[in-house]
Amino acid sequence: MNVLVWNENRHEQTNQVVADLYPEGIHGTIASFLKSDDVTVRTVTLDDEEHGLTEEVLNETDVLVWWGHQAHDEVEDEIVERVKQQVLEGMGVVVLHSSHFSKIFKSLMGTSCDLKWREADEKERLWVVDPSHPIVEGIGEYIELEKEEMYGEHFDVPPPDELIFMSWFEGGEVFRSGMTYRRGKGKIFYFRPGHETYPTYYNPEVQKVIRNGVKWVKSTDNTTPKYGNAKPLETISEKE
Repeated sequence: MNVLVWNENRHEQTNQVVADLYPEGIHGTIASFLKSDDVTVRTVTLDDEEHGLTEEVLNETDVLVWWGHQAHDEVEDEIVERVKQQVLEGMGVVVLHSSHFSKIFKSLMGTSCDLKWREADEKERLWVVDPSHPIVEGIGEYIELEKEEMYGEHFDVPPPDELIFMSWFEGGEVFRSGMTYRRGKGKIFYFRPGHETYPTYYNPEVQKVIRNGVKWVKSTDNTTPKYGNAKPLETISEKE
């Protein structure tokens, strides 16, 4: 399986807290726990040529993991359409944290993807609401994070195909923190935790969920449907 981790890589250059927390970049940290004997991981960033998302690179990608926050508008629309087409053709995508506002996620959802938010060092408890799902294999009833950014409802996204996590925050809000969608032949997993100033991506349970999510959204060799004018499979009798 070939995994591509995309990160805008801007906070790491401008915020010393983030630079100290993720010295290899958020993309480097995510890549480090995704790599295995059967998973090859490559990282690219916003400032790479074509944002690192060339046709050649995407054609070799089974799963795209996306992290963005402050530079969503800098992603070129042509590249967004290219990524979207790859998803429709079967490439899986894992959308993390503030990437809910990325152009690619909003394009795939068709909504504003807006929400409430607050930075107040709040405890977050992510409750597993679909214990049968492969994405939560190896996870208990909930994941507890000591400090995280709050995201609160209403989250303006379409009803998910599957709701996997529901978060509760210390300030009282709740949030749909783990959801799956299908678009064309592609599968999408949105997973909420991961604010850049917290060590969330070092949490073993968060890492396990992302690894499970990557496996679940992996592209398949399923037949691509044919569209347009179709010849009949059977002989059609002429009407008198």
